[in-house]
Amino acid sequence: MTMLELNNVEVTYSDVILALKGVSMTVREGQCVALLGGNGAGKSTTLKAISGTLKSEDGTVSAGSIMLNGTAIQNMEASNVVKNGLIHVMEGRRVLRHLTSEQNLIVGGHMVPNSAELKNRLDHVYTLMPRLADLRNRTSGFMSGGEQQLLLIGRAMMAKPKIIAIDEPSLGLAPMMIRDVYEVLKQLKSEGTTFFLVEQNSAAALSIADYAYVMENGRIVMDGPADKLANNEDIKEFYLGVTASGERKSYREIKHYRRRKRWLG
Repeated sequence: MTMLELNNVEVTYSDVILALKGVSMTVREGQCVALLGGNGAGKSTTLKAISGTLKSEDGTVSAGSIMLNGTAIQNMEASNVVKNGLIHVMEGRRVLRHLTSEQNLIVGGHMVPNSAELKNRLDHVYTLMPRLADLRNRTSGFMSGGEQQLLLIGRAMMAKPKIIAIDEPSLGLAPMMIRDVYEVLKQLKSEGTTFFLVEQNSAAALSIADYAYVMENGRIVMDGPADKLANNEDIKEFYLGVTASGERKSYREIKHYRRRKRWLG
C-alpha cells in the first residue's frame, strides 16, 4: 500500500526562488526509502514540504501534490500533518535541552490517551535503546550528539507514527555512534515502521533502504532499488567515494562526474 506519494512537487521560497522542480516519489508501507544528495540538493526542503514546516522559512508548495494515506497534505499545518501520522525528525538534534531524557520522551507521547499506554511506549523505547533507560534522568542538553539522536528517534516512537521522516541522522556522529543509530532504525524497520530517510551518508542509508532517490539541484536525477544504486558506478564514485576498481577516493579527488541517465528498474 502506498503510504506517501509526491507527484510533480514544486517548492518556492518568497514567491521567487524555485527550490524543488517536478519532484515525484513514492513510499510504500513498511519500506525505508532514502533520498540521497549533496549539500544544497534540496533534500531538507523536500522533507519540510512533506511535514508542513516550510511556512517558517517563507516557503510553499507551489505546484503538485503530496498525499499521505490518501489525504492531500501539501501546505497543511504541521500539527495536522502529525495528526495524520507523520513525524519529522529534523536535523540538528533539536532536543528540549533543559528537560531530562525521559521528559523529552513524555513530550513526544503527549497525545497518548492514558498513563498505562504511556508506560508501555516508554518501556518499548527503553527496550530498544537501553542507553536511554540509563540516561532517563540526564538533562538532554548534556547528552552526547549520538545520545541526543537516539533520544529524538525515541521521542518520535512515542507518538506511534505511521511514518517517520528523518533528516541526516548520522550528521556529525562518530562511526561507532552511526552504527548504533542505524541498528535502532533497522530494528524499528523490522517491526514494521515506515521510514523516509534523508542522508548525505549514502553508504549508511543504502544499507537499510529498500529504494532510493538521488537529488541534484532540486530534481530527482536517478532512482532505483537500493542494492542496484549501491552497485551503480556513478553512485559508488560520486557518493560513496569508490572507483570502478574498488579504490576508495575522497570527494575532492573526484574530478569528473558523468551521470548515466538511465532507469534502474
